[in-house]
Amino acid sequence: MENWLCRRQQNFGKWRRLISQGPNAPRLEQLLRHDGAAGGTLIGLLFVVVTLGSGLSRPQSVDGIRAFLTPTLVNFSGVLFQAVGMLVPWPSDWPIGLILVLGGLAGLAYHVNAISLKRKLDFVALHGLDWIIYNGFPVLSNASLIAGGAGLIAEKSFAPYAVAGASTLLLVAGIYKAWDLTLWLIKNREKT
Repeated sequence: MENWLCRRQQNFGKWRRLISQGPNAPRLEQLLRHDGAAGGTLIGLLFVVVTLGSGLSRPQSVDGIRAFLTPTLVNFSGVLFQAVGMLVPWPSDWPIGLILVLGGLAGLAYHVNAISLKRKLDFVALHGLDWIIYNGFPVLSNASLIAGGAGLIAEKSFAPYAVAGASTLLLVAGIYKAWDLTLWLIKNREKT
């Protein structure tokens, strides 16, 4: 048993050794911890937003939830799972790299689908900054996640920073979306 533990500690993920040699080592791990905690907390707050919107008419709320609330939940969940995955003491970087690549591909496919869903809605049109944050940030984040996961598999030093960047982009987009959605729900609740 002790021999297994020693081997596991020696192979404790090369990304941790890579960043532990750099000046930002403690900051990157703290960022992942804080992003994960924020993602988990904000998932809970989304349930408050859903409660605020419970007075809306059924067809309007279902379309809005499908196009806007669910992608926001996916953003926060992605942040949480990325942080948890990166902080687990994997025996090597290969498993988490593969998980991140697959997660990035799934997130990319999901967000492309969400973009087409938003375009079909007739009561909301995204322009300028809204379009960039609602659509561009998640797509860029998932591309960064794929690059970070592939970098972990290939043992490249940029990989943990790509994953941290992906996590931060998703968190910023999710916060913006949640705030925007809350304001929209409050505004439309007064009309019903």
